[in-house]
Amino acid sequence: MKPTPTDQKFHTGNVLLIAFSHLIQDMYTAFLAPLLPLLIEKLRFSYALAGFLTAALNLPSLMNPWLGALADKLRLRHCVIISPIVTAISMSLLGLAPSYAMLLVLLTITGISSACYHVPTPVMITRIAGTQVGKGMSFYMFGGELARTIGPLVIVGAVSLWGLEATYKLIIPGVFASGFLYLKLNKLPLQQPFHCRNQAANLRQTSYALLPFFLGLAGITLFMGAMKAAMISFLPSYLMTKGIGISAAGVYLAILQGGGVVGVLASGYLSDTFGRKTILLVTAIVSPLLMSLFLLAPAILIFPILLLLGFFLLSTGPVILAVVQESNSEYPAYVNGVYMMISFVVTSLITVLVGALSDRIGFENTYWISLLWFFGTIPCLWLLPGHLTLPAFVTRSVRKLSKEDRTECMRK
Repeated sequence: MKPTPTDQKFHTGNVLLIAFSHLIQDMYTAFLAPLLPLLIEKLRFSYALAGFLTAALNLPSLMNPWLGALADKLRLRHCVIISPIVTAISMSLLGLAPSYAMLLVLLTITGISSACYHVPTPVMITRIAGTQVGKGMSFYMFGGELARTIGPLVIVGAVSLWGLEATYKLIIPGVFASGFLYLKLNKLPLQQPFHCRNQAANLRQTSYALLPFFLGLAGITLFMGAMKAAMISFLPSYLMTKGIGISAAGVYLAILQGGGVVGVLASGYLSDTFGRKTILLVTAIVSPLLMSLFLLAPAILIFPILLLLGFFLLSTGPVILAVVQESNSEYPAYVNGVYMMISFVVTSLITVLVGALSDRIGFENTYWISLLWFFGTIPCLWLLPGHLTLPAFVTRSVRKLSKEDRTECMRK
């Protein structure tokens, strides 16, 4: 069935299909963090340069607004179909890279492939999720977070079995995945075509009207980004400085991502119920507290803490994507492209900064700084549309207390 833009039904099968494609695409990009310690050892580069590898992966996101404008006029389903095989090839060849420069080339190719995938697919989810956009984004991001849980285990297992330079064998699943997506996605539309005579002028007007909104998104990405970079890009490296082996470090990263899988599945649905900003506020308060427990707790408690931290820290994706798609713009893919550009550029810069700080002051101090930095998210929430919505039981409790206070005052 081809859903129309006015279709209010939640098309579960189509949503799961896009979620599956997200799983395949992002599983391969999740190879970088577990491989970083081995690549650093092999090619002898600093943690700051390791941060630039993430920047190379995200640099093509500068094309996202252009891709978004194009996606509002054309069908880009073939990009979604081809992206997994391109990503599989470039990421599976990292172990064979003879130099740091070649790592940059491979990761830039991956970044282009990733940009072509991630711009149109959230718009498609919006079209096939009906009135349950948050739920649809949860399914979509569930695929991405599950990929980042499976990815470290797959690459660590491949390195253990075949060695670092034989990970090219992982290209084969990507080939089969793209073939499967071609059969399933070939007739599925990715967007509603827009027919506008003066699109460039209208895009400028859209950008100007949504400027405070984009600033809010940039601020949230900036303040959340340091802790996310520390806990995703550098977690294996940090744990190895604590005497934990590469295999165990990969497992801990998978635990963190596993918590994120559950978090993204729940957060979109909860944001449909309690409001987008409410869920983001809870995340902004709870995540730093859990991070402090991670840094202070004994080794025996790391497992449950990482699971909870992943649940809150990595749960924001569906909520923010839902906010973006509900921005009341007639160019949803363009708005999504601008957000993706902001997100990837800011994430790249903050990841480089985290790597540089780790070189200079050590991982421990860098992690504490990223924890405090995270609280800057809270004031940025007021730049997003909508109101903070408290759960019903909290509202009832406040009203009950207020009524009791008024009664007490009347008695006095």
